[in-house]
Amino acid sequence: MAILSIDTSAAVSASLVSPQGEELASDTVAQERRHAEELMPLIVRLLDTARLTPEDLTAVVAGRGPAPFTGLRVGLVTAHTFAFARDVPLYGVCSLDAIAADTAQTLGLTAGQRIAALSDARRKEVYWATYTVTPQGTITPLDAPSVAYPADLAASGQLNESVVVGAGAHLYREQLGIDTIADAPTRPSTTTLARLALARLNEDQPATPLYLRRPDAQVPAERKRATAS
Repeated sequence: MAILSIDTSAAVSASLVSPQGEELASDTVAQERRHAEELMPLIVRLLDTARLTPEDLTAVVAGRGPAPFTGLRVGLVTAHTFAFARDVPLYGVCSLDAIAADTAQTLGLTAGQRIAALSDARRKEVYWATYTVTPQGTITPLDAPSVAYPADLAASGQLNESVVVGAGAHLYREQLGIDTIADAPTRPSTTTLARLALARLNEDQPATPLYLRRPDAQVPAERKRATAS
């Protein structure tokens, strides 16, 4: 029995995790433009590695982003498809939560320390959210995820006294006015997403996307036909 965890908010990532939170198989394909082509073959490989079949899945977890429309949609649609086909629960977790949770563990942060997790939103912007570390070493979100220009975020004071991590922090470190931490996570771990979902089973965990803005690519409006006068 296993939980399938998927995230396409950045790279193409998936994990198989036991109901107790043990990682059974995990892999990432560093492709930020080929989510649709890479995700299903990746899941098939993981099932083969763990010697499991889709019939062994007991739940599905999906990273909700925030992320641009196209890539994020691929992961969420795939997660919904597996959950529907197997008639198993589907849980959604903010992808930035996984970066923050791994940061707290990797860096050994203590209770009360703040974390700011940033990812690349393209258009020279970042998605961001802040967290505080609990006495148990877990994380508590301080605000809902948002999107901003790095310089505006730095000027807002939201990053003050925070450990700033994530791919967005590395990409825009000069505009943010920060020193990046080499050992800190930059992308969400799908294993961590699954563990967060397990820890929040008593909470509402909708698998709905966090786009935070309109899609980069939009269908053009139909042109009106000219009529003869």
